[in-house]
Amino acid sequence: MAKSNKMFIIDTNVILHDYRCIYKFEDNDVVIPIVVLEELDHLKKGSDLISFNAREFTREMNEIAGNNLFSKGISLGKGMGKIFVETGKDYSAKLQRSFPEKTPDHRILAITEYLTENNKNRQVVLISKDINLRMKAKSLGLDAQDFENDKVRNLDELNRAVRMVEGYDTKLITRLYEEPHGVPANEFYFDREPVPNECFILKNTKISALARYEQSSGNMIRVEKLRAYGIEPRNAEQTFSLDMLMNPNIQLIALTGRAGTGKTLLALAAALHQRKQFQQILLARPIVPLANRDLGFLPGDVKEKISPYMQPLFDNLAVIKYKFKSNSSEYQKIDELQKEEQLVITPLAYIRGRSLSNIFFIIDEAQNLTPHEVKTIITRAGEGTKMVFTGDIEQIDSPYLDAKSNGLTYLTDKMKGQDLFAHVNLVKGERSYLAELASNIL
Repeated sequence: MAKSNKMFIIDTNVILHDYRCIYKFEDNDVVIPIVVLEELDHLKKGSDLISFNAREFTREMNEIAGNNLFSKGISLGKGMGKIFVETGKDYSAKLQRSFPEKTPDHRILAITEYLTENNKNRQVVLISKDINLRMKAKSLGLDAQDFENDKVRNLDELNRAVRMVEGYDTKLITRLYEEPHGVPANEFYFDREPVPNECFILKNTKISALARYEQSSGNMIRVEKLRAYGIEPRNAEQTFSLDMLMNPNIQLIALTGRAGTGKTLLALAAALHQRKQFQQILLARPIVPLANRDLGFLPGDVKEKISPYMQPLFDNLAVIKYKFKSNSSEYQKIDELQKEEQLVITPLAYIRGRSLSNIFFIIDEAQNLTPHEVKTIITRAGEGTKMVFTGDIEQIDSPYLDAKSNGLTYLTDKMKGQDLFAHVNLVKGERSYLAELASNIL
């Protein structure tokens, strides 16, 4: 192989995380073990996002394919390294003693060991999202790392989505109540410049106000407590969230926070309140089967299999419905919207290929999406569509994502500073005192 800075061996789960990952290694060479292609071949049939990524990578490889793919390698582009496909290698005695089973992971280790031994002048690194595989590699003296290209470096700033600033003059805060178009932001002092739609709690010992920075005017705008389809905010973060959800100029919103903080409920209430402005309300969530059991293990037809995963969305809808009497127009309107498919609750995979124009789209449990999956969803947004991603970055069901690498965190980090984007991190549970207590101490 031609000399370059490093050689990276790519595990299957990295490709399923980001099918364009091979272009993220600058001028270094990329090696795809033949067993990875075998695994992708088994995964490419299906309608879920993993199958989509497997198919897309296969198409990428088809575009690259040539006679040198298994020998000299093929360039990935100007200023980039080469890509190779490495065929299976014999197990060394050391590998055989530690991991005698011929599993796909162990076959990847055999290739990594072979390339490490035969490229003494280069750093050879196995890239995998699988912690156990990385540990196995290190037990053999091999270099193994996580795929960190899309990891957020600093979570603390994301968790402080609402800034509290104290010590302002009473007259300055009072002006926020008196001037409907807000007060110029340069009249306030901040330790760092505000970003578009950043939220503030401004206070002194006598008075306080909730405010949001509006980039278009350069003003701090007071945020009022709104009510949406029977739901009223119970704390500052919920007040900020509902303000953004009802603002037509904010098209993309991320609501993060623990279970019970009201993320999905507020989004759904805002959608119902603004239903006349949208052609359809869509609620979707990714299906991540628990205990590594596929949906095929569950009894019943497709609808019965997915029902348990969608139930939390129906529960939120029920909370809103039962704010009204069964004979009220608001209660009956929800049933009517569902019957006419203007309000649809569905697995995320089922919206693939749909046109997403003039839709209020709520994506729940977005922490279980990869950054590439989030990008794929957002790039389908047409005119008049508002997208809301909700989730708890501390409750991730995917084995290959964490608080810094999931799609919800990535979205919040990359979109920060855009005038059509807003983010609130909800911190106070409002489900019940029992739920809040459990969340805090268990």
